Amino acid sequence: MRALAATLFSFCLFAGAAAGQTPNQGANTMLKPEDVRIVAPALESYAQKFVIGDLWKRPGLSARDRSIVTVAALIARDQTVELPYYLALALDNGVKPSEISEIITHLAFYTGWANAMDAIPAARDVFKSRNIGADQLPPASGPQLPLDEAAETERARRVGEQFGQITPSLVQYTTDALFRDLWLRPALAPRDRSLVTVSALIASGQVAQITYHLNRAMDNGLTPDEAGVVLGHLAFYAGWPNAFSAAPVVKDVIEKRPR
Repeated sequence: MRALAATLFSFCLFAGAAAGQTPNQGANTMLKPEDVRIVAPALESYAQKFVIGDLWKRPGLSARDRSIVTVAALIARDQTVELPYYLALALDNGVKPSEISEIITHLAFYTGWANAMDAIPAARDVFKSRNIGADQLPPASGPQLPLDEAAETERARRVGEQFGQITPSLVQYTTDALFRDLWLRPALAPRDRSLVTVSALIASGQVAQITYHLNRAMDNGLTPDEAGVVLGHLAFYAGWPNAFSAAPVVKDVIEKRPR
């Protein structure tokens, strides 16, 4: 944990190399600690006290989950400067290359094609530096996870009734590309796919979509306590307004869930 804290401070928040380490390829545009200290010494102090000294050490969410949440938030907000470090940290925390590939692909649909494309160079460089090849990545197509046909039919019916007359293409793509294809890809577990989605929605301020996807996340295994910890984590990586805008929605979902 001490090594993680040291790396977080000198590498992820401000960049540069931790003592005796070489920066990940693609991370050389990040600020060094002394650069931040010259401009905003209080920022450096807050980073030490709260992000390094507390956030990544808190219980309730594994380091792997925190990495998934952070990577999702950075891609959702198109913040690519720190992405190389956090992708490398995700690999160190047990996120597989195939899962990172799926996270980027998934977020093309939930945060926009350009955001996913902007994440490609960082992932390419990190993969190259670790000799991660095509054999470790998921295929473009293949066997899928089983579909809950009744639930999907009901979802499609509701969406079709609401929006089919206004935007039939959106309804069709939502069914064909998302819920009968993307969500069934096996390289990212349903719980993790939901965690990515909810994190991206909170990070980008898409409050209206949180209720459905948080319920789906909990159906897929995310606990209420974990959902609360995600909010606390994202306050630092997406800003307090986004976290607090999502908090009432998260609270409402948790309180209405059957116990």
